[in-house]
Amino acid sequence: MADAFPLQDKLALVTGAGSGIGAALSLGLARRGARLVLVDRDPEGIARTEAAVRALGREVGTHLLDLTDVDGIAALPGAVASRHGPLDLLINNAGVALAGRFADVELADFDWLMDVNFRAVVRMTHAFLPVLEGRPAAQIVNLSSLYGIVAPPGQAAYAASKFAVRGFSEALRHEYAGTNLGISVVHPGGVATAIARSARAGPRLDPAEVARGKDAAERFLRLSPEAAATRILHGIARREPRIIVGRDAAQVALIQRLMPVRYWSLLARAMERTT
Repeated sequence: MADAFPLQDKLALVTGAGSGIGAALSLGLARRGARLVLVDRDPEGIARTEAAVRALGREVGTHLLDLTDVDGIAALPGAVASRHGPLDLLINNAGVALAGRFADVELADFDWLMDVNFRAVVRMTHAFLPVLEGRPAAQIVNLSSLYGIVAPPGQAAYAASKFAVRGFSEALRHEYAGTNLGISVVHPGGVATAIARSARAGPRLDPAEVARGKDAAERFLRLSPEAAATRILHGIARREPRIIVGRDAAQVALIQRLMPVRYWSLLARAMERTT
């Protein structure tokens, strides 16, 4: 069956392209014939991804940008258009994590996470909408999480941001139904990236406890970024409105549907047996 949204020669922008899922998505897009615009705040990471894309013989450009920079986001569509042409595919992938019970988290850290994980998605989408609306076929892909389906204790900030991304994306999809512009929301399960290891933690938490929590979290991050990217790109090409990534995410989503209030007691017991 032909793809609903062929990626060949599309101009695709990926945030968080310097590592993890973002880097894997960028390389997967290049292999499928897309032209790339890479956005990240890490100059070394974005340079590695750029070199890998160039080695595949694809057109690529980079923009160093911290996604908490409101003015930088506002200026990005003009910079992209002048250097690369009109955008066809926007992938809002960049994200950060914050560990700790809500009572132990500083509100400044909570706001920082919301700025990167949610408000940057809103601002990037708003900035590029005029361009995307004018394309014959375009797509916005927003990375939520398994924690945009379930909300574990100790993840109040992260879950809040990812539920917000999910709600924002679903509302947009309904607003643009039947138009040239498709909207997809992605819910990855445990993908082996550095997000858990690099997470901020509440300042009142014991450092040894934080380290143990990060070690425990990393044991559940089993799917490779490359496998996650393959699933996501398949969903993008098919214009899937909701892309579930990983067997764990699919199983947890099913449990949440069957037990929408009491799911956590079951999941917590299963996690204890695993550890």
